[in-house]
Amino acid sequence: MRPVESQSRSAGNHAEIRKSVPWIYYVIFFAVLNESVFNVSTPSIAKQFALDESGVSWVVTIFFIVIGVGMVVFGKLSDMYSIKKLISIGIVLYAAGSVLGFALQIWYPAVILARAIQGAGCAAIPALVFVMVARFFSAEERGKIFGIITSTVSFAIGIGPVLGGFIAGSFHWAYLFLVPLPIVAAIPFFRRYLPKEPRSPGKLDIVGALLLSLSVSMVVLFTTEGSWLYMAAALAALLLFVVQIRRAQDPFVEPALFANSLYRSGLIIGFLIFGTVMSSMFVVPLMLSKMYGLDTSNIGLIMFPGAFSAVIFGKVAGNLTVKRGSHFVIYLGLVLLAVSFLLQSSSIGLWVWYIGAALVMMYIGFSFVQTALAESVTQILPGSQIGVGMGFFNMISTISGAVVTALVAKALEVKLLAFPFHPFIADADASMYGNLILILSFVVAGSAVLYLVTFGRKASQAIQDPA
Repeated sequence: MRPVESQSRSAGNHAEIRKSVPWIYYVIFFAVLNESVFNVSTPSIAKQFALDESGVSWVVTIFFIVIGVGMVVFGKLSDMYSIKKLISIGIVLYAAGSVLGFALQIWYPAVILARAIQGAGCAAIPALVFVMVARFFSAEERGKIFGIITSTVSFAIGIGPVLGGFIAGSFHWAYLFLVPLPIVAAIPFFRRYLPKEPRSPGKLDIVGALLLSLSVSMVVLFTTEGSWLYMAAALAALLLFVVQIRRAQDPFVEPALFANSLYRSGLIIGFLIFGTVMSSMFVVPLMLSKMYGLDTSNIGLIMFPGAFSAVIFGKVAGNLTVKRGSHFVIYLGLVLLAVSFLLQSSSIGLWVWYIGAALVMMYIGFSFVQTALAESVTQILPGSQIGVGMGFFNMISTISGAVVTALVAKALEVKLLAFPFHPFIADADASMYGNLILILSFVVAGSAVLYLVTFGRKASQAIQDPA
């Protein structure tokens, strides 16, 4: 198996491919932006259609389900078809869902359908961008590009709720459907700069894809609805998926992919870290409102420096990954995350800007881990599995945000952790938040141990011989 770098050099003119890099950042921005702008609009949508919380949650839930599964599908397709064609199809589908949602805004089923179509098209962007970077660029270039991608993602996450709130408040929530439309401008540039790739043998395992979709959908529904029937259905679909990929001539995912212990560890670490950070972003605003009495604007003021720091340090993470290696950057990021959660949990009730400073540390740590872990995973995957492998990695990270946040929300709802445990907190309400954030620091510490005993000892050998 040839290394990814040699494959990239034979794929086309590298100077031309490099011209696509600004457009990679451009499309990633609009992909992530659409994940967050709709979150703040759900009260307006619920009021217009007279929906309860469960009903209106489908606006967000359906998007996450489809984009999660879609990333694996597009990743698999990228192993067989030209990225140039696939990303064009994805962008067109994304724009079509946006236009449909705006045009049929008065009919709620059409709104849900439009969000699903948006998710299907949007899924192509992170899935194919990661494959693009892994396939067409050298290790040195990948580290820097992943770093700027992290900065772009952080900026989009930070500005999304602000932009969404402004549009929904000043105009109408339906105009949020039009936010992604500028992404269409990227199509001619990708068509021009990306190389022509010959079609590889193989076909899409439709049954395997459907079973994976069903399993992921049921897991998300279980965490949002709480019915164990959903979990039973998820496990049944997962079992059938395993049977299908073992017997299919061209399986949706090669079973050998999951036999790679480093890849399995990368998936677990990605799930844990992305889930903890997303759940912290959910918990901290609630805690600032409950414990400090802050309104939305002041909460945003406390959290903004952290989000802005991630924009700056994403590029720093990329440069460090190139100079010091992904292992060093991941360890540094995990230490920053663990210390940040410890400080957050211990500062509840004290000066609020202590928490603000801890959030800066969390965002920086997350940008380090996100950048370097993506590079580590690309290095351990053979070229023939880059597409579906990175698709699964992105799916797990995306779905973890929805799953872990839903579990955390339920824990807060029933006050599961409202008891004395944290040594520095005595108040019952503060204990609920302090205990939860303290547990997040334990999860990060466990992730660091897992990375040490897997990647830390075996990655060098696997990187030298990825096949």
